[in-house]
Amino acid sequence: MCTFALLGLAGTAISTVGAVASGAQQQQMANMQAKAYEQQAQADGQAAAFEAAQEKRKQDLLAAQARAAVGASGVAVQGSPSEVLAANARQNQLDLKAIQYGSALRQNNLRTQADISRFSGKQAMGASIINAGSTLVSGISNLYDPKKAVKFGGSAFA
Repeated sequence: MCTFALLGLAGTAISTVGAVASGAQQQQMANMQAKAYEQQAQADGQAAAFEAAQEKRKQDLLAAQARAAVGASGVAVQGSPSEVLAANARQNQLDLKAIQYGSALRQNNLRTQADISRFSGKQAMGASIINAGSTLVSGISNLYDPKKAVKFGGSAFA
């Protein structure tokens, strides 16, 4: 009887430790996923900055070509040509801001996913601790067999 009780207790202990270890592993994986999301957000910001710089260079070149074309045509850069150049400059600024805004949205999404991943890991760890406690209580309660318990009192001592 004692050997079976010890084996049952050992099995309960192993199950309990396994439940906590599983939660710790899930939390570690969630934290690694969160870090990957944060790295993606940073990379997206860098890519957007590069894309914006490239777009700015392209726009500057096109604006210079437009000014040169207006100048070469012999038309004064006042009136309609000036308004067209100004409208192009405003549109160029909107294009650059659209690149930055799109990147900000993607970065925010990735950071939110990182936060969700961390939260999920904490939840998994908490659940594993509750599962471990449940396993421990269940295992210990299964060791007690009321039919084999020693009874005190009554005619046993008479």
